[in-house]
Amino acid sequence: MRRPGQPRSARDATFLKRYDTWMQLPIVVSAILPLVVVPESNGWVGVVVGVATWLVFLVDYLVHTRHLDRYGRTRLGQFDLFVVVATAPWFLLPDARAGQFVVLLRLARLARLVMATKGARRLFERLGRVAAVAGGVVVIGSLVAYHAEHPTNPEFATVGDALWWGIVTLTTVGYGDIVPKTSTGRWVAVVIMLTGVAVLGLLAGSLASFFRLDNGKSADGSPAADSPPGEPAATPAPAQDAVLHALAAEVSALRRQVEVLTERLAGTPGGPAPEEPAPGQDAPR
Repeated sequence: MRRPGQPRSARDATFLKRYDTWMQLPIVVSAILPLVVVPESNGWVGVVVGVATWLVFLVDYLVHTRHLDRYGRTRLGQFDLFVVVATAPWFLLPDARAGQFVVLLRLARLARLVMATKGARRLFERLGRVAAVAGGVVVIGSLVAYHAEHPTNPEFATVGDALWWGIVTLTTVGYGDIVPKTSTGRWVAVVIMLTGVAVLGLLAGSLASFFRLDNGKSADGSPAADSPPGEPAATPAPAQDAVLHALAAEVSALRRQVEVLTERLAGTPGGPAPEEPAPGQDAPR
């Protein structure tokens, strides 16, 4: 007996694998956009955004319910249903007013995104580690720069000024309002700048990996799920047998032609050249 949340069949598992890959971007947009475009304060555009993004989560829940066994009994299924019900377009009802609590419920879509999408979980885990390293470099570097610059540089008057300088340097903004003058402060600035460049590179790579911006395509044009980018898809077994059979016939015909050519060059009289064997037949010995 299957556990709750397992695909109902192998066909359902294959469909959900393709569906989850295709649905990543709409889920991300539907989770973030309503936090920017609020239906209650942006007119008809907000209403369209609110309804459309809710329909994305509703369709996603129905699809998983259809293809997963007892999806509603799983924790993810129950939370998914809560998100669909709590963020429904109740603002369309007459005299309905969405309070701050209802607006905050839209944040549950972000939690649902992290819980349900493996790519999102990997993305947030990776970004969490990068943010921890970058934050540590900024804090330590700013404190070192503060102790080196504070006695002689009035721009580093407080630790807050040093932290502000560290954040500006990490993001490569470079306002120039605070500039280190000692050798220690400048070396710290170099370390923070290199860390900022590395963070931007990792961020771009993580987002590209999340949205599957690679060249690996499956047979139907969708991104290949299992094969690495640039690697051709595996040929089915019957097709491999046909290719090997045709290749063997070609090699046999080529071998016979080489034998005839060798006899002619050696001056050996011989009758007419034998007929080439049909594809799939070996040449007569």
